[in-house]
Amino acid sequence: MAKPFVSVLIDTYNHEKFIEKAITSVLEQDFPASDYEVLVVDDGSTDRTPELVKKFAPRVTYLPKQNGGQASAFNFGIPRCRGEIVTFLDGDDWWEPNKLATVISAFEYHPEIGTIGHGLYEVDESGKRLYSNIPARVYSCRLDTREEALAFAGLLSFLGTSRLAVRRSVLDRVLPVSETLLADLFLAAVAVAASGAIILDQPLTNYRLHSANVYQFAEYDVVRMRQKLAGFQSFIHSLPRRLAEWNVPAEVAEVLLYATRIDAERLQLALGQGWPWDSVRVERAAMRQAYKDSSFGYRVFHAAVLAVAAVTPPKLFYRLRHWYSARGIARVRDRVGAPVPRDSLVIRKPQGR
Repeated sequence: MAKPFVSVLIDTYNHEKFIEKAITSVLEQDFPASDYEVLVVDDGSTDRTPELVKKFAPRVTYLPKQNGGQASAFNFGIPRCRGEIVTFLDGDDWWEPNKLATVISAFEYHPEIGTIGHGLYEVDESGKRLYSNIPARVYSCRLDTREEALAFAGLLSFLGTSRLAVRRSVLDRVLPVSETLLADLFLAAVAVAASGAIILDQPLTNYRLHSANVYQFAEYDVVRMRQKLAGFQSFIHSLPRRLAEWNVPAEVAEVLLYATRIDAERLQLALGQGWPWDSVRVERAAMRQAYKDSSFGYRVFHAAVLAVAAVTPPKLFYRLRHWYSARGIARVRDRVGAPVPRDSLVIRKPQGR
């Protein structure tokens, strides 16, 4: 049987420092060049990204558009893909050489599944590997039950843009993507509801953490925090309605949104919208959501954190929390006994340490 033709859709915006690495990683795949196409949607870049992408013509198709965000890039680019399977890549990330071969083989082995994700390497701005982040095993999910949703919520990061691959027939049924900051996770969740997913236990993508990353940023940037909060709120508002179209129970949708609601509330408090008792409530909920058990020492540590939250204005408390996390001081808490994660779905290991 002939392999399915594949479309690689790269979305980019002002990625002049990274886009060549992303494209090269696709063109150097251990996969027949005749079996896939490469399209780059440029979401209105104002740097040298356009000229760098055009250097790869005719092997790479350049698709410029006005700036509108990742969702608009997906809605613009996906209809222009000719492949039976569409794989996605952010312009600041890159793939391992066996990415396409591994993912396409999984699609062939699971013809009933419409969506596939996998593990990743976290790398810094220069490309140095920091962590490997992989599922504990291969998982499958269809979002039929609350129990499946609890597992899937811990696996959703493995379906982010540079890990996501979806059959074109499924994408045609789930478009358009909601205009939200979390467009990739929105697309992934709806695609899984429509077609089921397999999460592979291999790191096939290098996910780059850098200062211009829209979702992950180190500095305490109020403007970007507000942008991120608006994205979370849009995601929380839009996702249940789209999942309901595929008969996903409301309780399943709520499980998927629980962690996002906590993140959104933390951002609201960090922006000064709330009271100290709100900080205590949210931090207690975050503790219950993330961990199933902890040592006596860690419980004392967490109680001390809550005590500080109870007497500190939320904006100041979360600024202190950000300062504490950004400097790696969080490692100190492990000396009193690291908490046990609520599930064992994910294995995250430091690299080169």
